Amino acid sequence: MKTELLNFDTITEYDDMLGVETLHPLVSVINLSKAKPMRHMRHTFGFYVVFLKDEKNCDLIYGRQRYDYQKGSVVCLAPGQVIGIEDTGEIFQPQGYALCFHPNLIRGTNLGRAMSEYTFFSYEVNEALHLSEQERHTFIDCLIKIQEELQHSIDRMSKRLIANHIELLLNYCLRFYERQFITRQDAHRDILTRFEKLLDQYFAGDNAMQKGLPTVKYCASELCLSTNYFGDLIKKETGKTALEYIQDKIVGIAKVQLLIPAHSISQVAYQLGFQYPQHFTRVFKKATGMTPNEYRNIIGG
Repeated sequence: MKTELLNFDTITEYDDMLGVETLHPLVSVINLSKAKPMRHMRHTFGFYVVFLKDEKNCDLIYGRQRYDYQKGSVVCLAPGQVIGIEDTGEIFQPQGYALCFHPNLIRGTNLGRAMSEYTFFSYEVNEALHLSEQERHTFIDCLIKIQEELQHSIDRMSKRLIANHIELLLNYCLRFYERQFITRQDAHRDILTRFEKLLDQYFAGDNAMQKGLPTVKYCASELCLSTNYFGDLIKKETGKTALEYIQDKIVGIAKVQLLIPAHSISQVAYQLGFQYPQHFTRVFKKATGMTPNEYRNIIGG
């Protein structure tokens, strides 16, 4: 059954749909188990939403692995992202919690200035954060603090305190994702291996000459990951950004190609996907301290 995409521009609209009271027009903490039964839908929000899915045995896939916690999966959405599935006609009772906060709430606050650090708002749903029981308790404690502040009469400190509590929650999410990156190293090493193979295949054929340099976005898409999650994963695993990793690969191939006398520096540059040889020279010198020509003369004899 095909359904239209629903847009919730305001938190009040979303609260009304769920049948819960709005205590503040710019922020809401929702116990989904107390919301009205609902049908499935595809929808977007005009505000940030942090969902804690609290059903046991949720059927979520993390990368290529099913997650190993019984309950407690966190999904973070930035304004404009689409979530949900098509309406199947099924009526269900949602479980868990939702924290909604509007960009206007955090404008001018420390949190507003730091939002770009919380890259998990651009992760895909299958890259969710999976909490241990202790982490889940910490998460819910933060929600309780926000809810308590919402029930307090509004004064000049309200906005700052609410923003501070949300920032604390998001910082805990950063910590929990750090833990998840560590505890799932086997799965991540598999992704790193596939990334390496992807680059090998890209440069082995004529992809580079035809399509240009491989971008981080392209590599993430080929590995079925969001760009931010992929970038964070590579940084955690290698200590380098995904772009630095790609450039290291390019420089490594270039070192081999430059030692073939029949290959001009321009040819090597074009074969690797550079549009201009000067760009290749800049990248190579930044990585090695030498221009391609100096490398060829010194190393090649």
